[in-house]
Amino acid sequence: MLFQDFIKYIPKIEKEKLLAEDAHAKMAPLERISFLKEENYLDKNPRLAAVLMLFYPKFGETHLALIVRNTYPGVHSSQIGFPGGKVEDIDKDLADTALRETHEEVGVHPQKVEIIKPFSRIYIPPSNFLVSPYMGICHEEVSFIPDMDEVKRVLEFPLSLFLDEKSITKVKMTTSYAVDIEVPAFVVDKYIVWGATAMMMSELKETIKSVLNCEESF
Repeated sequence: MLFQDFIKYIPKIEKEKLLAEDAHAKMAPLERISFLKEENYLDKNPRLAAVLMLFYPKFGETHLALIVRNTYPGVHSSQIGFPGGKVEDIDKDLADTALRETHEEVGVHPQKVEIIKPFSRIYIPPSNFLVSPYMGICHEEVSFIPDMDEVKRVLEFPLSLFLDEKSITKVKMTTSYAVDIEVPAFVVDKYIVWGATAMMMSELKETIKSVLNCEESF
């Protein structure tokens, strides 16, 4: 979709009701759904984090940015996700966290990003993080400058492929809570995106599709 067309839908996306668990469940492993329902994660005093789901134009087409994390000691090593990270004392709020971390990880200055809306929080049991995703847009083409200590590469996912059901598959994984299970995942430039990031992407995708489908019905 052309970016100039996509931004026309932004006011309606901003007002669209979030689907939360219904959208998350579409991309969550069954074992994780039941696990999360049994967990009272607030009792675990989770660490707070925020990520940015950034849309921007590239050659006139709308794209969504994800990152491939470098290999390091930790549960999220080498995974694909959105730029973002944990809350620091200098952050005014969670949106500020998402903007600051995005600037540090991929070089996009906060002043170039318009925050559209927060999406539903997701608890990540292995790392005990409660993550708040924010949708944002940059109105001009982006020159990413990855922090090579943290980011292996930036994935630029065209909106047209993101909304295409063919971008979803199922893969067998061994996770922190199960062995050799089948999980739903997005395929982004041959990378497999599953778990919490895929769940965030699902709510984002369903929200955008709901607005587009409503427009097409008139």
